[in-house]
Amino acid sequence: MRSGLRKLALLGLVLIALYSSWRVIEPLVGAVFFGIVTAYALYPLHTRLSRKIGRFWSALALTLFMVALGVGMLVLMIMISINLLNTFYHEVGAFLNWLETAPLPSMVSNFVSNFKAQLMPKLADYVSSFTFSVPGYVMRFIVFLLVLYYSLAYGRDIVGVAMSLIPPSKKELGLELFRRVDGTMNALVRAWLLLNVAKSFLMTLGYIIFRVSNLYMAITAGFLTFVFSFVPLLEGWMLWVAAAVYFVKIGAYLKAIGIAVYGALLVSPMPDYTIRPLMIARDTELDETLVFLGMVGGTLAMGLKGLLIGPIVLNLALVLLDEWKDIMARQGRKDGKKSGNDARWDAQGRGEPTPRSMPRRP
Repeated sequence: MRSGLRKLALLGLVLIALYSSWRVIEPLVGAVFFGIVTAYALYPLHTRLSRKIGRFWSALALTLFMVALGVGMLVLMIMISINLLNTFYHEVGAFLNWLETAPLPSMVSNFVSNFKAQLMPKLADYVSSFTFSVPGYVMRFIVFLLVLYYSLAYGRDIVGVAMSLIPPSKKELGLELFRRVDGTMNALVRAWLLLNVAKSFLMTLGYIIFRVSNLYMAITAGFLTFVFSFVPLLEGWMLWVAAAVYFVKIGAYLKAIGIAVYGALLVSPMPDYTIRPLMIARDTELDETLVFLGMVGGTLAMGLKGLLIGPIVLNLALVLLDEWKDIMARQGRKDGKKSGNDARWDAQGRGEPTPRSMPRRP
């Protein structure tokens, strides 16, 4: 009785500790995940550099490079994104004000007024929350750098420890799981980077084709499209939406429709859920539909990091499902063999197994 109570108490303490630990690290899960993903993307370069200066110095050099790059991009992103969000907020407000003064039917005017009354406070809250969340981004960036360094410096040791935890009888399954994770991560990172570069080029080309601004601003818009592709909720759609609002404001409605259709189909969000699944499915053992479901479901469940985690989880689930099918098939063959032996014994001894060395009874 006392032993059972001790076990229950210990289980309760373990569950409380696990829950408390999760609540502590939950705000940093995104930073940890992207630190691991960045380390994975830089690992080939880290391997080559390690042969010359050692793995710890290589990890430190790549981390310092990311510090310089990250600080510059973080400052630029904060300055530009806050200004862009404020401009976007005022442009949307001006557009809705213009709609309210337009000669529209009373039903449409009431809808516009109600829509404005609900939308503008939410946009204001989002802009202010983004502005005041800058310290949080800085702290996450520090965690990202620490995870990046330790993942590069101790990546082999971490994988070795993980492999040692797998029972010898399941070593083959563990290797297959690692292989699937490696292949899926490789395809996801490659597709993400290549598609973001293509989207930034197309955004620059769109600004030039529709004459939104001069060449310098078009290149800046393309660069911001690439940068914002790594920021939740911003993405490249903000650039073509800002251009469409600008055209509506000056009365160029055809250009507004054109840049909106061009941006939605070629920049964001359409390529993220059409071209990206095709690119990932081509390099993995997943169907395009499963990749799409993993990306959409992962994004809805976990935010931006779910875009990468979703397909990985589905790929691992397929491996475990195949393993389960193999176990059931082996069990079925054993049961079938046992049933066949029982039937033979029944035919020979009418229910009583008879050794082969004994003569059959008449």
